[in-house]
Amino acid sequence: MSLALYGHPFSSYTQKVLIALYEMGLPFEFRCIGPDSPQHVQEWLRRWPLRKFPMLLDGERDVVETSIIIEYLQLVHPGRIRLLPEDPRLALDVRFLDRFFDLHVMNIMQRAVDAALTGDPVKRQEGLAFASERLERAYAWLEGALVGRTWANGDDFTLADCAAAPSLFYADWTYPIGNSYPVLRAYRSRLLGRPSFARAVEEARPFRHLFPLGAPDRD
Repeated sequence: MSLALYGHPFSSYTQKVLIALYEMGLPFEFRCIGPDSPQHVQEWLRRWPLRKFPMLLDGERDVVETSIIIEYLQLVHPGRIRLLPEDPRLALDVRFLDRFFDLHVMNIMQRAVDAALTGDPVKRQEGLAFASERLERAYAWLEGALVGRTWANGDDFTLADCAAAPSLFYADWTYPIGNSYPVLRAYRSRLLGRPSFARAVEEARPFRHLFPLGAPDRD
């Protein structure tokens, strides 16, 4: 087995796949996309000109899109835990939650980040207003959905939690999860305590200055 992951430690979507790799206990080479590693940038762009990361390289096979990468790993390189249940109906529930965190938390947070990166104060405020309204809706739904659950879909850590960890981590920096959502706040804390995500957070710590909305002095 020869796995390589192209991405950046501070990237939420890269962290999603890193969590899966750490949970499964799979050996891999991390190839950072950045100015200090132009050779990795060139190879990544040659293989995936859409300029999105992470990208998994398995021998000569390129695998892109985070959920597909994680499902591919489970099919081709099964590790020490399963991240999708064998039961197709239970797996569908996990896939739904995975999409929820990606589409309604991670991508919404990214809208505010992208607006802040423009340097335009008006766009920054518009981005934050949009994200705040959408994230409030997502937080409210999750508060009810997570009642009585240790992890996103129940007792087992799954693909959905790989998506939830970086989503809620950065979303709370963008629009804080209020005290009115104690279940969601406790879930975010459990994710931060999970060794796989704690490792990803530590690996990304040197890059916190890159967060355009200002990284808080916590987490």
